[in-house]
Amino acid sequence: MLFQSQIFILLFLPVTLALYYATAGSRTLRQIVAVVASLIFYAAWDVRFVPLLVGLTLLNWVIGWLHEADRPRDWPVIGVVLNLAVLGVCKFTNFFAGSFTALLGMEYTPWDIILPLGISFFVFQKISYLVDLRRGQAHAYPLLDFFMFVTFFPQLIAGPIVRHNEIIAQFAADPRRPEMWENLSRGLVLFVIGAAKKLGIADHVSEVADRLFAAAASGPSSLAEGWAAAVAFTLQIYFDFSGYSDMAIGLALMFGLRMPFNFDAPYRATSIRDFWRRWHMTLSRFLRDYLYIPMGGNRGGGLVQARNAILTMLLAGLWHGANWTYVVWGGLHGVALAINGAWARAGLRMPALLGWALTLLFVMAGWVLFRAPDFATAWTVLRGMAGLDGIGQVKVDHAAAFVIGGAVALLGPISQQVALLRLRPLHWLAVPVGVVLLLLLLQAGSRTPSEFIYFQF
Repeated sequence: MLFQSQIFILLFLPVTLALYYATAGSRTLRQIVAVVASLIFYAAWDVRFVPLLVGLTLLNWVIGWLHEADRPRDWPVIGVVLNLAVLGVCKFTNFFAGSFTALLGMEYTPWDIILPLGISFFVFQKISYLVDLRRGQAHAYPLLDFFMFVTFFPQLIAGPIVRHNEIIAQFAADPRRPEMWENLSRGLVLFVIGAAKKLGIADHVSEVADRLFAAAASGPSSLAEGWAAAVAFTLQIYFDFSGYSDMAIGLALMFGLRMPFNFDAPYRATSIRDFWRRWHMTLSRFLRDYLYIPMGGNRGGGLVQARNAILTMLLAGLWHGANWTYVVWGGLHGVALAINGAWARAGLRMPALLGWALTLLFVMAGWVLFRAPDFATAWTVLRGMAGLDGIGQVKVDHAAAFVIGGAVALLGPISQQVALLRLRPLHWLAVPVGVVLLLLLLQAGSRTPSEFIYFQF
């Protein structure tokens, strides 16, 4: 079930909300509704994934209680190793085996391993809990609380990566508290904004990106084609993932729960460090708190900081996908962060406009590598962007999506701030929001629904 699909909006969501609020007087009952609905949501993708999700969640919950009862044994470390082992087997077995056999010049037939949807996200979520447990910053939670923390369907598949101390305490609050109607209305508005990003912009520009990257895989790209491909995917990945995040945060608010923001106008960043403070913010802080800082962070001088930044981003690239293009993409961002850190330590400054232009150009070039299925295709598009294969021309479909998307990304208001902070709760706003939702539902029903980009990670 996709958030923007008709079956989700017209059936799953209203039924789940109705049952959740009907049982709101009992914390146990409403949490059971949330957990069962979340498992149904997850099973709708592939019921074979459910036992792994349930089993891994139960295992981590048991480890939490074992740690409380038997502190001399390092149960959280055992738990982290087990979680990484599951992630490694499911996601990276074929990648590493294929890379190793290719290095030896041997043929390799990939094993038929199913990659459970959202495994990277819920494994990282559990790892953050276990590390906090070991640091003394978390404790063992009741079973129902822990299951709802992990499985809650808005954030289960693609985040935001929510930490235990950000949401579990909220489970005790009755969703029928005085701000209930405001939570429902603001949550719905944010959900509609996210759906508009996905259906109105991302899904349209993706057609251009898919066509041009496919063409680049079989022949050269002109200057026009290279830049059109890069711009199309730059808009697609932002509006696709920020749209998902908006919908997830809006859905959670409709259940009376607040989740952390995940995007803050990243294409307005004036440095690569600023970009990573604004892009996929919950992943950035996970990498900072559980990788970068434990490795030494900024301590130990410039070379150590550069090493830590590069290693962190190499691992971030690998987390995104079992392909060397992702690893190189992460490494390039790590090098850029290291250079940014050295620049700042030297006390150097750059005009904001120049910093923004260089940052956006670097990010776009990186997205080419991120999107391309292999290095050859990425190189073809980058050559095209440099004008090495002629100027050429290209037909750009859905021009309105490009114009509106570019304007919103560079100049428009931040969606979470609009829906959660700026928008006044006025009754007449229900009419335009309802009309937009109806139009989006009609569009969703007129074409085959497309998955979110980050579902593959």
